[in-house]
Amino acid sequence: MEKNKKLFAQTTRTPFNAVDDLRKNWQSWAEDHIDYQKKNPFSNDDRLLSKPVHACCKGDPTYGRPPEGSKTEQRGKDAHTHVGKEVEELCMIIRSIGEKGKDGNVRVNFQRLFETYVTISNKVVGILLRARKHGLVQFEGEMLWQGKDDNVIITLLE
Repeated sequence: MEKNKKLFAQTTRTPFNAVDDLRKNWQSWAEDHIDYQKKNPFSNDDRLLSKPVHACCKGDPTYGRPPEGSKTEQRGKDAHTHVGKEVEELCMIIRSIGEKGKDGNVRVNFQRLFETYVTISNKVVGILLRARKHGLVQFEGEMLWQGKDDNVIITLLE
């Protein structure tokens, strides 16, 4: 008889425990989602009083940067690494197709570089601008345009 009472208690509690577990899981998800939406700058829910997660002032070192450890931060790091490799590749191509001058610097005109590099990447101008920003190449003008700037000389400064 005692054994039957225990068995009955277990079988009657199990469905309630399962429902209770589902309720707890749902409540946990809902609380996590509310916290996420509070940090989400694109949330339109006024009830959540969305507040910026990090600095809103230009003097703060975290201004304009994604939250530390976020997927956005990781994507940014991956993109930075990828562009760095493309800049290195561009410098190698300039070195291989360019002509060494009396000062020891390698030079190539934009047309020749464009024709060679465009088969590798369609971002040749953007990569050139990044390389110039890092002091690796030098050329006249703000932007290079195919056709118009074909005779502009690009100098490798390494």
